Amino acid sequence: MRLMREGQRGVTLLESMIAIVLVALGVLGILGVQLRTLADTQTSVRRAQAIRLIEDLSERMKANPSALAPQVIGNYAVDWGEVSGTVPNCATGCSPGNMARADVVQWKATVASMLPLGDASVFEVAAGAGNNTRTQLGVMVSWRENEREREDDKAGERAAYKAPLTQDPVATGEVGASVSCPANRICHLQYLQPTLRCLPATGADASNPPVTCP
Repeated sequence: MRLMREGQRGVTLLESMIAIVLVALGVLGILGVQLRTLADTQTSVRRAQAIRLIEDLSERMKANPSALAPQVIGNYAVDWGEVSGTVPNCATGCSPGNMARADVVQWKATVASMLPLGDASVFEVAAGAGNNTRTQLGVMVSWRENEREREDDKAGERAAYKAPLTQDPVATGEVGASVSCPANRICHLQYLQPTLRCLPATGADASNPPVTCP
């Protein structure tokens, strides 16, 4: 009888250990799902912030009546990283070209402050076929990738998951040039096509070009 009781206690202990292991595996599975959901939510939030930032740049361009004039639009074009050159001071007014440069510098600073390792590239879009093609600017905003790759993850699975979050190279207005999403970053690409205002051409010169209606 004593041996039977000891055997029963051993079986009960083994069952308890198995139950603890199963519960622990279940908890780990739930935590894994929650972590992936949190990562997806963060990506969605960052993308929404990127869209709002691009809308901010669009509003800045609308405030500049000559934003899409040939002599001005090039001042919006900036590459990844810090903007080189002197930043115009438009606190008391400046030419449309200087306003464009000052706006894009301030805007890139906002991108860097709102997104983790935030950066942006603004470029002229390559002209398409036809006479009705209007001037456009491409805006690609990038931020730090928040997904950690595990050693046991398959490369194909990682690529399939991150495919909607990356961006293929985009052709620019320069021959043979393109803009790509930096490594280990998530990017959002959007095109801007603001409407030009119709302003009189009086007083136009090299620093204050005339504007024509589209």
